[in-house]
Amino acid sequence: MPNLSHTDIASRIGGGLLSFPVTHFDADGAFLEGPYRAHCAWMLEHELAGLFAAGGTGEFFSLTPAEVRDVVAAAVAETGGRIPVISGCGYGTAIATGIARDAEAVGADGLLLLPPYLMSASQEGLFRHVDAVCKATGLGVIVYNRDNAIVDDETLARLCDANPNLVGFKDGVGDIELMTRIYARMGERLTYIGGLPTAETFATPYLTMGVTTYSSAIFNFMPEWALHFYRSVRADDRAEVLKQLRDFVLPYITLRNRGRGYAVSIVKAGMRVVGRDAGPVRSPLTDLDEAEHAELQALVERATASVMATAG
Repeated sequence: MPNLSHTDIASRIGGGLLSFPVTHFDADGAFLEGPYRAHCAWMLEHELAGLFAAGGTGEFFSLTPAEVRDVVAAAVAETGGRIPVISGCGYGTAIATGIARDAEAVGADGLLLLPPYLMSASQEGLFRHVDAVCKATGLGVIVYNRDNAIVDDETLARLCDANPNLVGFKDGVGDIELMTRIYARMGERLTYIGGLPTAETFATPYLTMGVTTYSSAIFNFMPEWALHFYRSVRADDRAEVLKQLRDFVLPYITLRNRGRGYAVSIVKAGMRVVGRDAGPVRSPLTDLDEAEHAELQALVERATASVMATAG
């Protein structure tokens, strides 16, 4: 199936909720395509604007480039063009450009460019890195600003001038001044995506800065709750947003913060809670222990019941 144009990608991903499917592994850490595709199919029974395959929640950092290609190909096959599939992309420039070309070849519609491995770089170095990935593909590219790869508004403007297929900016920093500078400078040139861990926490304040969507990892195991929360944000129902933050999101974050790497581990635990086990996380991550798992189960059950009562 032909890849969507980068202009189509920009308009479609900004119009609704986005999510990252976890990547399914067996006990030995091998990718399980069948269960992964079944999970993508289940996610697609709910309203989504885009699927990010082999992204951060999908443990991109633990996949080989060949596995990234296989995971993305599986997502493309399962979605069948119903919604855009955005491939994770990253590491050093040579590897990232190869992943970009592979993603395009297997039918992805766009790329989420994660930070390069380990090294911090100057603005010029980041410009060259992002520019090389954009020029390696015709796919729409979304830059993920976080950790050791934080482009400023001037660098981002240069990149947009040089690359029409740079269509999105995902913020994982939480620097309000920088986000304001970027939106004031770039305006509607880009689609803006909230990308801080447990992005629901920041959804309301970010909406006022032009960030119309975000990626919900929670969607993996609580899609109805995730959509209810997103709709409440877009409707500016601050009372409901605050209620869900207080009753579920903030306790969830407290649990997530108990272990390094739990931003991914807690999502796979959530999958087990709802009976959709995706297998263990790959090392160096570790799974939640039994007590933490039980605590998450109680949170999920309460939040699910709350949303069902509201809908009813």
